[in-house]
Amino acid sequence: MKTRILLFALMFTGMVSYAQQDAQFTQYMYNTININPAYAGSRGALSMFALYRTQWVGLDGAPVTSTVSMNTPLNESNLGLGVSLINDKIGPTTENTISADLSYTIPTSDTWNLSFGIKATANLFDLDASKLNPVQAADPSLQNYSTFSPNIGAGVYWHSDKAYVGFSIPNFIETNRYDDNEVAIFKERISYYLIGGLVFDLNDTVKFKPAILTKMIEGAPLQVDVSANFMFYDKFMLGASYRWSAALSAMVGFQVSDGLYVGYGYDKETTNLDNYNSGSHEIFLRYELFKNNNKITTPRFF
Repeated sequence: MKTRILLFALMFTGMVSYAQQDAQFTQYMYNTININPAYAGSRGALSMFALYRTQWVGLDGAPVTSTVSMNTPLNESNLGLGVSLINDKIGPTTENTISADLSYTIPTSDTWNLSFGIKATANLFDLDASKLNPVQAADPSLQNYSTFSPNIGAGVYWHSDKAYVGFSIPNFIETNRYDDNEVAIFKERISYYLIGGLVFDLNDTVKFKPAILTKMIEGAPLQVDVSANFMFYDKFMLGASYRWSAALSAMVGFQVSDGLYVGYGYDKETTNLDNYNSGSHEIFLRYELFKNNNKITTPRFF
């Protein structure tokens, strides 16, 4: 029998991971490649992205997530390519996920394009028993544990310069990250994502973009993120979002140069968990390289 402290740690990991199976991001609208492979190359530039998120600050074992990604169109073809790495730490566990994305885009009108994407993923899950505090220090069942699991996913993304809608399933295969006597304690379930957003020009200097992300997992509550962002003078962004029955968020961003954008987000829980932490912080950088003949004249909102 594993000790109660190990079961508690794994139950905590399982509950967190079951609620947010894939790593959770407040500023998902800038990090679409992680959930939808059809996004690869859609910005028409070599786009490099890095994000760091520390969740539920002050709560021991709370999630800490880092991600880096790159996506780009391939020459003059309709193909797009993306690669990403996510490092997700929760309590005594660490997950490293490496993904490769390939997209193909079909113009559907003068302003709209329809992209199809496939994702190949490799996941490495590790349990570090040294981070536990067992009742019986010599318990032979408390051992380090590692497992590797591959997966595949797909998505579609219909977009213009002013709007987008997408649907994706990043992982088609359900896998057990950790099991005890053939009973799955930590299981990766299939997630379904539906995203959408619009950009409105309120006047010559202000743009407004509402956006939504809906996440569905079998056996878990529906997750809905609704956001409203304003961009001023194509330089400064200010926004807020609400994660249904979970958190309120504030977001700011700044277009430092034509290629460099930096953003920050803060989450405050709306559940009883708010009594045990001081919120969540998220910061990201995006840097893009444009060809001279396709450089965008104003920053894209997504």
